[in-house]
Amino acid sequence: MPVDQAALDAVALHRDEYELLVQQLGREPNEVELGMFGSLWSEHCGYKNSKPLLKLFPSSGDQILTKVGAENAGAIDIGGGLCVVMKVESHNHPSAIEPYQGAATGVGGIVRDIFAMGAYPIAILDSLRFGPLDDPQNRYLFEGVVGGIGGYGNCLGVPTIGGEVVFSPAYNGNPLVNAMCVGIAETAKLLSAKAHGEGNVFLLVGSDTGRDGIHGASGLASRTDPEARFEEMRPAVQVGNPFMEKLLMEACYELASEHGDWIVGLQDLGAAGLTSAVVECCAKGGSGAILDLENVPRREQGMTPYEVMLSESQERMLVIAKKEHVAEVTALFQHWELHCEPIGVVTDGDEVVIREHGVEVAHVPVGIATEPPQYRRQGTRPAELMALNAFDPGRLPDVTAGEATGVLLKLLSRPNIASKRGVFRQYDHQVLNNTVVPPGGDAAVLRVPGTNKGIAVSTDCSGRLCYLDPYAGGAIAVAEAARNVVCTGATPVAVTDCLNFGNPEKLDVYYTLEHAVRGIAEACLQFDTPVVSGNVSLYNETAGRPIYPTPVIGLLGIIEDVSKSLRAGFDGAGCQVYLLGAGLEQPAATLGGSEYLEALHGVVAGIPTVDLAAEKRLQQLVLRAHAEGLLVNAHDCSDGGLAVTLAESALLGEQGFEGDAGLAGRLDAALFGEAQGRIVVSIPDDSFRQGGGAARLHDLGNELGVPVTRLGRTVPGDTFSFGPLRTSVTALRDAYEILL
Repeated sequence: MPVDQAALDAVALHRDEYELLVQQLGREPNEVELGMFGSLWSEHCGYKNSKPLLKLFPSSGDQILTKVGAENAGAIDIGGGLCVVMKVESHNHPSAIEPYQGAATGVGGIVRDIFAMGAYPIAILDSLRFGPLDDPQNRYLFEGVVGGIGGYGNCLGVPTIGGEVVFSPAYNGNPLVNAMCVGIAETAKLLSAKAHGEGNVFLLVGSDTGRDGIHGASGLASRTDPEARFEEMRPAVQVGNPFMEKLLMEACYELASEHGDWIVGLQDLGAAGLTSAVVECCAKGGSGAILDLENVPRREQGMTPYEVMLSESQERMLVIAKKEHVAEVTALFQHWELHCEPIGVVTDGDEVVIREHGVEVAHVPVGIATEPPQYRRQGTRPAELMALNAFDPGRLPDVTAGEATGVLLKLLSRPNIASKRGVFRQYDHQVLNNTVVPPGGDAAVLRVPGTNKGIAVSTDCSGRLCYLDPYAGGAIAVAEAARNVVCTGATPVAVTDCLNFGNPEKLDVYYTLEHAVRGIAEACLQFDTPVVSGNVSLYNETAGRPIYPTPVIGLLGIIEDVSKSLRAGFDGAGCQVYLLGAGLEQPAATLGGSEYLEALHGVVAGIPTVDLAAEKRLQQLVLRAHAEGLLVNAHDCSDGGLAVTLAESALLGEQGFEGDAGLAGRLDAALFGEAQGRIVVSIPDDSFRQGGGAARLHDLGNELGVPVTRLGRTVPGDTFSFGPLRTSVTALRDAYEILL
């Protein structure tokens, strides 16, 4: 009897997809098989609407060790026999339902992706979006998410070292919770998520299996409007245990680093639980499997095969052990006081056969399960963009000299610009003792354990700019992440991304997804930063309204000598301050999509632009100037424009500043416009001597075609002045250091 629509809705399959499945199987699937196919063919696992677009990303390079999408995370060779492993993922819908557990298990999941590769996790970053905090529901979500990230990461003993927090009505009811993790591994000891070798054994390690998380992949992550389906979807949110994960992390790392020859593969149990872990490992290894579910440890009585296969209980790993080493692997995990149970064997077939007490309950062809239908649509440009892009900020009255200081203080107190100390002080960012540049600046910097190398990492995206122009916004997200990393003295090398969008079946949403992907791809090509891993989170909508298109970029940079890393704050009086990149006089168009325009005029409109070739030259200038020892500090210009950048540099360095550059044209554009491709740097005062750093900085700028503009100098005391801006560092701090 054909399945009814309610059953299809429960696993997020369209009727035509079900009919395709029946055609390929040559029969009707049973209940367990339907649940498994629903999860494996979901957007979260199968990337039905995004995989054709993701092929546009550059994904290879001399330092890249993995094929994108083939492993749990991407690996980048950093020399000396070491590699960095990194990935970013979303836990948006679970966090909208249960913010603490949703965020906590998001951290747990991304950390498992890293140690599943045989790497030791050394840092967590988060990229968060919420509605305005004056709404009690948004406040509840914000506090729960921040608490969940801190609670899990702190207990796990992995530092949370950076990220971003953004607020906009576009995220009301649908917060974005993206977590990134970075790990270090010996290149020769990287592990793969593959099952092969007939007779090798599947071992299920870690927590017992419960009923939490069922339909997480097919329900929460592949449906619309979590707010409207709160009670229905609440059981689909996983519950985390960071202390169990700590044991699991240490045990898996010991297995990888000391006994990797005992196993053929390692895979975490995340979305779709056992279903995804087993089937995808078999697909990657060209094998089949026979599972015996009676061996799966359970924490609840009466669980059905359907529930066991689709449970997303946390802190579980699947180990594919060589048959001759099962006893040794089991003993290792038992030493760490972890369950380690044989639940099946690898076969030389191409099907996953699932049994319970000798009775076959599912028979799943691996090829069908891992090749869901893919959709390549012809998107349509959102209708409202024509009017929004035609908006001319030049029609608005310019800010007066007398108003400028008040505007700066107002911008500094805006939640999107103000200090996030109230967030990151809840995170332990010093545990493991590798943090060199902590949160609060452009990018965080970590020492690579046992070496003098450093890595810089940043997460970035402006959903507001992507809303106004998804192509330019996607490119700008990469450009800003790269600028942040460059401002620490690191060379950008690779990207991981998390694409957060609305319902792709709506052609205007699909348009934004495609064009953002194209913008990211173009920027990654320009900066030679291939995309090595990532995640797609679609169907982010509330009451039929999509979030801002938000393609979050996590970018990695390498510093050869971590002791020479730069910081964002001014460092000492008497330094000369310069603007590198687009100069002081800017057109009114640079106010488009700016924090100033929304704060002062309540308008989100205009059209962002970016010159990727100029961005590349700017990055080269900063890196070359730093390599020659010219720079004292560097800070990227972004939200709030040049005035906010100078204020932040003064605040972060607790240093006064006096500007003496002349301002021409519109004051609002010069001070608060958000022209791309600009970095503020400082150099020692003695650089004005003949042959000194100032002359050399200008020479490098001329050589690379990058404007170099002197702005003023750092001074002792509390003074802050630039053009019409007249205030004190104390007043700046009073505005900036609000508690979110």
